[in-house]
Amino acid sequence: MQIYGPSQLHGAQSVTGPHTTRAIQPSSTTASSSIGDRLDISEAGQIAGRMAEIPDIRADRVQELRAAIQGGRYETDEKMNVALERLLDEIA
Repeated sequence: MQIYGPSQLHGAQSVTGPHTTRAIQPSSTTASSSIGDRLDISEAGQIAGRMAEIPDIRADRVQELRAAIQGGRYETDEKMNVALERLLDEIA
């Protein structure tokens, strides 16, 4: 690159100028696949979105189960056997 200083003047030039390079027109398939918006949602945002999809808490059912647990009626042999079978299936 040579710099000639302010005394070196060019003649009339086109609007685009003599030193610009013209971009090659990309194919339509390349342009359509690379152009678009992108949305990245954080893990906390994803969890919050899933929380919004959870149905409302049934307070009456929660109270019923609390009373059963406190009264010793919740843990039955049948429930314990089902839980044990599920645990064994999971670790096997």
